[in-house]
Amino acid sequence: MPQHKSCEKRMRTSAKARARNRAYRSKMKKAVRKVRETSDPKKAREAFKEAARILDRLSGKKIIHRNRAADKKSRLQAYLKSLQG
Repeated sequence: MPQHKSCEKRMRTSAKARARNRAYRSKMKKAVRKVRETSDPKKAREAFKEAARILDRLSGKKIIHRNRAADKKSRLQAYLKSLQG
């Protein structure tokens, strides 16, 4: 256990941040999964827009690395292209 007041506060704030980041990552995974599970190109495109928005937001908040967000968007776009034809 922490010995200093500042360490106690740091534990509280890091626990809050960890919970918030886990929720964001969960939301991201659900959005990506929604795109992947859709076989209809029109619905997949709409789901991709939402997923891309979430990925950009998380990379802007430094919850995930910007290159990881770009890679995920790129792979999802390739999946959308495969649905087209």
